[in-house]
Amino acid sequence: MSKKKKQSKENEKVKQIRPTIDEYFTAMAELVSTRSTCLRRQFGAVIVQNNHVISTGYNGAPKDMPHCIEIGCLRDELGILSGTQHEICRGVHSEQNAIIQCAIHGESTKDGTMYVTGFPCKICAKMIINSMIKRVVISGQYSDTEGIELLKEAGVEVLILKTSPKVILIQVIGLKSSRQNVPDLF
Repeated sequence: MSKKKKQSKENEKVKQIRPTIDEYFTAMAELVSTRSTCLRRQFGAVIVQNNHVISTGYNGAPKDMPHCIEIGCLRDELGILSGTQHEICRGVHSEQNAIIQCAIHGESTKDGTMYVTGFPCKICAKMIINSMIKRVVISGQYSDTEGIELLKEAGVEVLILKTSPKVILIQVIGLKSSRQNVPDLF
């Protein structure tokens, strides 16, 4: 086999084990979710412009306020179902925090893509629409599905991945290990 053909086959093999752009940023969103301070569910969001991360966000209390991991969950205490009565929560959602970080740091969200580890609630969906994000890639679920319908109605492209964000992160880490012949840590 010629050197060129051998090189081409090796390049194809590398391309096959490289994560897609959506898997790459979804893995980042899952990693971001590990900073969440919510007792119920940890969400992460990543906003991307031209395949470049401009912001991240996770769900937790407003800046400089006690977190639920410190003081408990009012929603749990009141028996409020997931996906309902969003206003009875001290937490700021991951999507909201990512958009807020763009505002603080002067980054435009217009025509960007947001990667999020669960369905955006209807409140977050309205923020996404008004921030002119054009595409949302979702890698997990959430009980409030109204946000998905709002996004679609507004013309925002919505892609719901079939694989959970945790699995995607583990697969991306596994791809790196297999390419470098490094033993898995998990």
